[in-house]
Amino acid sequence: MKLEAILIRVEELRLGKVIAEDIFANTQYPIIYKNTKVKPEHLRVFELFTLKTVLVHNEIEVEEPEIIEEKLDNPIPIDLPIQQSTSFERSYLDGIALLKKEFSNWEAGGRVDLTKVRNIIIPLMDMALENRTYIFDLNSYSNAKDYLYHHSIATGLIAAVIAKKMGYERGDTIQLAIAGMLADSGMSRIPSRIRDKKSALTEAEFGEVRKHPYYSYLLIKNVTAIKDIMKVAVYQHHERLDGSGYPKGDRSGSISIFAQIIAVADVFHAMTSERMYRSMQSPFKVIEMIKEEEFGKFDIKVVQALMDIIVDLPIGTKIELSNLELGEVMFINKYSPTRPLVKLTRTGEIVDLSSNRSFYISRVITQG
Repeated sequence: MKLEAILIRVEELRLGKVIAEDIFANTQYPIIYKNTKVKPEHLRVFELFTLKTVLVHNEIEVEEPEIIEEKLDNPIPIDLPIQQSTSFERSYLDGIALLKKEFSNWEAGGRVDLTKVRNIIIPLMDMALENRTYIFDLNSYSNAKDYLYHHSIATGLIAAVIAKKMGYERGDTIQLAIAGMLADSGMSRIPSRIRDKKSALTEAEFGEVRKHPYYSYLLIKNVTAIKDIMKVAVYQHHERLDGSGYPKGDRSGSISIFAQIIAVADVFHAMTSERMYRSMQSPFKVIEMIKEEEFGKFDIKVVQALMDIIVDLPIGTKIELSNLELGEVMFINKYSPTRPLVKLTRTGEIVDLSSNRSFYISRVITQG
């Protein structure tokens, strides 16, 4: 049946109505697409763009129970209570202290105590899965001196969030969190003079570092509670689909999807963190680099899952741009999701980052 389109005032617009035409607002792409059902975030978009009227299909409204479900699927609103955020940070830093003790034990030739590993990573994983915005804070907790410990826990957490986004069940998600955390455990067998070196590694020293996936595998080889496929993923987490990785130079087809999840988590955190030889970079810039510059090295489904996590910002999310301007997200462009439309706090100017590529989102402001 053909639907009649009618023009109604925005203040009279009800949830569940269906937009009858693409809506533009001096933008290259529509801010809302035709046949979109109106939800609360769309009302916020209309308000931000001061739209007065909108064309909708004249149909019987249907209540939208899915809105409640969306609140369960999406992150908790970006402006979190400071107490809740502090709770995650405190738990995270406690986990770092515990991992340092475990790492010292591995350096001394000790075995992996899986109970202790689980007690570190699973509570943090549960918090990160409930509120994905914690992922944005991981690089701010890290520092160059203790990078290895931060990187281990962060890789496990990011791998778990990717796994959930890709639809894996809780059991596999937990296994990936553990495997991601232990992927660099073999660094405990690399001499500290190489591990902690501030200048560039020699070819021989880098050759030693490239052995760490094998050492990690040896550390967990006899841990029966870790699935064999996850042990393989730990061994392969530096392999690349184009054969450019290590330790064996395996190619697409022989590399586990779980290894690819850990690999993407590993690279993402490494590139967004402060290192001895490099300052931290924006998560939005990094995900663009992984997708474009590193094309062919990583499974596109894994990269896309991470991108969806990073760019899934509610309307009104507070951000800082690379030119230090503060603003808020007004609209996510599906053709360039890392470069949304933002409204600058200082001037009120609306900037389309997809067409103005001289700057980008440097960080998401997760605390009010």
